[in-house]
Amino acid sequence: MNSIIDTHTHLDSFYRKGVLDNVLEAAVNAGVERMVTVGTDLEDWDLYGELAQSHAGQIDYTVGIHPCSVDEGWESASQKIAAFWEKGKTPVALGEIGLDRFHLPKDESEAERVFNRQCDAFQAQLVIAKDLNVPVVVHSRGAFAECVALIDESGMDWTRVVFHCFSEGPGEMKQLMDRGGFGSFTGIITFKNAEAIREAAKLQGLNRLMVETDAPYLAPMPHRGKPNEPSYLRHTADFCAEVFGVSPDKLAQTTTDNAVGFYGLK
Repeated sequence: MNSIIDTHTHLDSFYRKGVLDNVLEAAVNAGVERMVTVGTDLEDWDLYGELAQSHAGQIDYTVGIHPCSVDEGWESASQKIAAFWEKGKTPVALGEIGLDRFHLPKDESEAERVFNRQCDAFQAQLVIAKDLNVPVVVHSRGAFAECVALIDESGMDWTRVVFHCFSEGPGEMKQLMDRGGFGSFTGIITFKNAEAIREAAKLQGLNRLMVETDAPYLAPMPHRGKPNEPSYLRHTADFCAEVFGVSPDKLAQTTTDNAVGFYGLK
């Protein structure tokens, strides 16, 4: 059984519940021997840096301000991002950053204010990523066109951009591919009603495919509706192997090579 990389997970909840060691052991037993734990706000960056240090070769990390974490103090938080690339264990990407319409306030004027603040934070972090010359992990929910437009404006190298939890269709995937960007796929691809997502994955092709859990969210079939964890990536990977008509080992090796190349993993 070839090992596979979970390219996007959130380990802070497991750590705070005191079950991280069990989760990591289960992952290894499932052949998920490496994972990228993704920063969402100032509260988890230091923790993830420490985990990457203490679990070198197993855990890598990113730092970034998730759109739903963009509050009034986002500017001072963003000024601390670049310093992480001067530390001993550097992040492998900046993210997750982007735009999210799904969680906006119900009040229309307040929603517009919050969304505009998300746009400002996204633009500012794209500038940081471009200056650092590092990959970017994008969160896009209900705002695909706006995310694409802001990345275009930023002058960011699209070959260093991944839209994580890609949940659009082939048309949106073609827009990413035309620019050189990537889409990464979660357990949603295993859901019965996700045919458009599967078509998008096939359009992108196996040679550009990356897979992720986004744990503790979005557990794949047969665990849908339960808390997700990195070990469940094996279900998503085996499902994708069937979608692409290749062996599970071929799928694991190819997606691992893609992740190593995108994130520059040592």
